Amino acid sequence: MPIQAPHWTDYLNCPVCCREFGPSPHSPISLGCGHTFCEQCLTNLNRKHCPFDQTQIQGEPEELAINTALLQLAGYTPPPQPVHPRSIQALSETDQQSYDVIIRSLEHLAIDLKLCGNNSIGNRLSRPMQRKLVTLLQCAISDEDGRGRAARAARSLGERSVTEIILQHQNPQQLSANLWAAVRARGCQFLGPAMQEEVLKLILLALEDGSPLSRKVLVMFVVQRLEGDFPQASKTSIGHVVQLLYRASCFKVSKRVCDSSLMQLKEEFRTYESLRREHDAQIVQIATEAGLRIAPDQWSALLYGDTAHKSHMQSIIDKLQTPLSFAQSIQELCIALQRSGDPCNLVVMTLPLDRLASVDPNPG
Repeated sequence: MPIQAPHWTDYLNCPVCCREFGPSPHSPISLGCGHTFCEQCLTNLNRKHCPFDQTQIQGEPEELAINTALLQLAGYTPPPQPVHPRSIQALSETDQQSYDVIIRSLEHLAIDLKLCGNNSIGNRLSRPMQRKLVTLLQCAISDEDGRGRAARAARSLGERSVTEIILQHQNPQQLSANLWAAVRARGCQFLGPAMQEEVLKLILLALEDGSPLSRKVLVMFVVQRLEGDFPQASKTSIGHVVQLLYRASCFKVSKRVCDSSLMQLKEEFRTYESLRREHDAQIVQIATEAGLRIAPDQWSALLYGDTAHKSHMQSIIDKLQTPLSFAQSIQELCIALQRSGDPCNLVVMTLPLDRLASVDPNPG
C-alpha cells in the first residue's frame, strides 16, 4: 500500500521538541538548508549545525528571522512590519523592499493554504499543490541559500499549477481514446489492465533465465498460454505489446544471418516490478510526446484499473520531467486556453510562469 505523504499541518510542530510553533520562545525559524525549528531548540543546540543534515547555521538564533508565514499558518498574527535580520539590513534599500514584498506574499499564501484545510470551504488545492506550497513557506528568505531554495520551490509549484490547469481543460471522455490512439500509432498496444499484466508475466516467464528467443517464438508462447483465460489474444496484439517493451529498450537483440533476430531480456528487467515500471514509463512517454497530460490517479485507473498505484505513477511522471518540460507545458497551456476561450483570463499568468521556468531546478 502506498505511503501517504505528511499533511501540511504536520509541519507546524518543531521536529525536536514536537511542540506546536507559536510566539517566542517557540517561534519557527527556518534555516537555509530548508529545515525549521523553534527558537528555543535552536538556542539549546550544542553545535551550530542543523540537527538533521549538519549544515552550519549562519548567525545566532536571536539574529535569524522568524518564519512569519509558518507563524500565520499556525494561527498566530505576524508582526505588522517584517523584521529585518542583520543579513537583510546589509542589503540595499530596494532589496529590503523586495524582501518585505516576498515576506508579505508568503504570509498571504499561508492564509490561502489554511483556508484549504477548512472543511466548510472545501479543498481548493490538491494535496501535491499543498505539499509544494508548504515547502515554499519553509524556505528561509533571509538566507542566500534559502532564497535559492525558495526560487526552486516556486518553480516546482508553478509547474504543478500548469499541469493541473491543463488537466482541468481536457475532456476526460476523449483522454482514454487519445492515449490508446497514440500508443497504436507507434505500433504498440495496451490490452486492458488484467490482460496486459498477464502478458508481461508470461514474457518474463519465457525470458527471465536469460534465454534468447525470436520474436515469433516469444509471441506464440504467450498466445498459447493465454488461450484459456483470454481467447481473444492474437499474435498481432501480443506482438504489439512486445513492440512496446522493445521501444522501452528492455531487450538485448542479437541479429542472425538469414534468420530472425533473437531477443534477450536485459538483466535489469528480469523481475516483474522492474519490467512493469519500464513498461509504464514508456506509455507515459508516448502520452507526453502526444501532448497529453494525465493525472497520477487517472494513470492508475487506465493502466491498473484502480487508484492504488497513484504514487507509483507519480514517481514515473517525476522521473521523466526535464528542465525543458516546464516551458513545453506553458506552451500547451496557452493552446488549451485558446481552445476554451479562456473565460478566467488565465493567459496573464504566462509571463510570470515563463520567469519561473527560467529558474535552474538543479543548480550545480
